[in-house]
Amino acid sequence: MNRFTKLLVVITVLISSSVIAQDFQGIATYKSHRKVDIKLDSSQMNSDMHKRMMDMMKKQFEKTYKLTFNKEESVFKEEEKLEAPQSQGMVMVMVETGGSDVLYKNTKEKRYTNQNESYSKLFLIQDELEDLEWELGSETKNIGEYTAYKATLTREVEVRESGISVNGDKDLDEEAAEPKMEEITITAWYTPEIPVNSGPRSYHGLPGLILEVTDGTETLMCTKVVLNPEKTIEIKEPTKGKKITQEKYDAIMEKKMKEMRERFRNNRERRDGNSVEIRIGG
Repeated sequence: MNRFTKLLVVITVLISSSVIAQDFQGIATYKSHRKVDIKLDSSQMNSDMHKRMMDMMKKQFEKTYKLTFNKEESVFKEEEKLEAPQSQGMVMVMVETGGSDVLYKNTKEKRYTNQNESYSKLFLIQDELEDLEWELGSETKNIGEYTAYKATLTREVEVRESGISVNGDKDLDEEAAEPKMEEITITAWYTPEIPVNSGPRSYHGLPGLILEVTDGTETLMCTKVVLNPEKTIEIKEPTKGKKITQEKYDAIMEKKMKEMRERFRNNRERRDGNSVEIRIGG
């Protein structure tokens, strides 16, 4: 093989690698699990009611998500499912913030668009991706067929002492109304075998797809990965909704949650004594 032929082979390999990189795409499926710290007065419910409540909460927090991705873009969204019927005499009111209906990330342009329906209004939150300062470790484990490496991230987040209130319990309401800053450690497991720097929710910035991540309360675990499926994946950035920054959206949500807490307090005395209302996240 002469020098010209060798050069031609090298150029061909480089071009082929570039094309593969541009076309590289996949679909990752994640399951979510959440720990819940429940503060209850034993006089508020019997053991059977408590068991039914725990079963309801377990179903509410176990969700399935899909992350469609290529080298630069991704879309993260929950898989649609039928709502499970709630037990008679029990009403569960979910008030969760920080989640997303459709989360588009562009790691090359360092920006995201989060299409989120909150309080019957559709928002289009557009902002810059946070520069996450991961600390890479040497610990590894197998997740499915992939070797995953550990990375940690320490950050301060706003938390509430209690995210659960039963029948509008006054003490729990007061605790939930006063958020405080707390330092938490986020642990992620990523695999360089899938060369994209994205992951579920807002997590990104590691040298490989994030297969598992936990913040101490919620864990997202990848259960399936399909690389370069036969049908080409189309990653679309959402465009519908009121355009707003993350800071303004957070301020609106905080105001709405305060209004909801006040409404719960005002309605406390008018509730049926045989019913149990479980409020999560507010």
